[in-house]
Amino acid sequence: MSRWVQSLEQLAGEVLPEPVHRYFRQGAGDCVSTDEATDAWDRYRFLPHVLRDVTAVDTATSVLGTTIGSPFAIAPTTLQRAAHVGGEIAMARAVASMGSLMVVSSNAGSTFAAIAETGVEWWLQAYLCADRTTCKPLLDAAVLAGAKAIVLTVDTPIVGTKHDGAAGSVWDSVDPRWLQVNFPDGYGSSPGDEKATDLGAHDIAWLRETTGLPVVVKGVLRGDDARRCVDAGASAIWVSNHGGRQLDYAAATADCLASVVSAVGRDAEVYVDGGVRTGRHVLAALALGARAVFLGRLPLYALAVDGSKGVSRLLSELDVELVEAMRLSGCSTLGSVGPGLLRGADGASKPVRE
Repeated sequence: MSRWVQSLEQLAGEVLPEPVHRYFRQGAGDCVSTDEATDAWDRYRFLPHVLRDVTAVDTATSVLGTTIGSPFAIAPTTLQRAAHVGGEIAMARAVASMGSLMVVSSNAGSTFAAIAETGVEWWLQAYLCADRTTCKPLLDAAVLAGAKAIVLTVDTPIVGTKHDGAAGSVWDSVDPRWLQVNFPDGYGSSPGDEKATDLGAHDIAWLRETTGLPVVVKGVLRGDDARRCVDAGASAIWVSNHGGRQLDYAAATADCLASVVSAVGRDAEVYVDGGVRTGRHVLAALALGARAVFLGRLPLYALAVDGSKGVSRLLSELDVELVEAMRLSGCSTLGSVGPGLLRGADGASKPVRE
């Protein structure tokens, strides 16, 4: 791991108010899932190929038809304007300059139109409300502004408990203008505005019909759930435990990815997030069958530290690490990265790890 990337959480803590920094880094409950995430990737071991031409290495790929320069993109996070005055706009400019893609939180503090003006490729992350019609203005606005897909978050029927301790909560100090600017006035004040606790496979079809966009289902850790989502019309499955911020002691995404890929087969794309900190982690995720890896906390920290320049530097350094890992593994394209690169992997069973 680059020393700068490794130090991002600490560097962000030096410039952010303590409640904001705590909110970004904390997990739910005892933070077990959050703390285990990176270690789970670190235990994978590789079987590199040799006698292969790696003079030129190509890291480009596509997600739902959108070409991106490298197989990592930006996960949705709220309070980006608390990280940096430019918020989602600064994030989007960096992502666009690096030829990547970002997923915009439904709780974003910048308008969809302003984000789209940067030229970034973007998807909308959405929570469905108990009254589905409450969500429609948000979805319509995203479609109008050029969103290419809808990311349905399914692991948050309620918000997991975070233990803030004696210090003040982030919600005591945030500016209301940093949140939910794309919702209609008065959102949150009516019955039915709360998060849906009755999500079902039928909601995937409803989103497709309502928006005309492909639906990505985010928050899946089980192969059987992934299969149900694909059968209901999902175009992609996103393996995630919400950064350990929902059910604490949920399994690490690094341990769940292979079973989801096996269940989905070639019927949908599969993405992953959670604890990814290095190009080597990305290589392991690709070998397990992920098409792309999404980054959550790291871009937030980079944004806090140096705005758009920080996010661009993060993406650039991860790309350099990935290219090195691919060269040393004998892989010149992402298509040449397969399960045989991980010791014990056979494409169906979980690889043996140290």
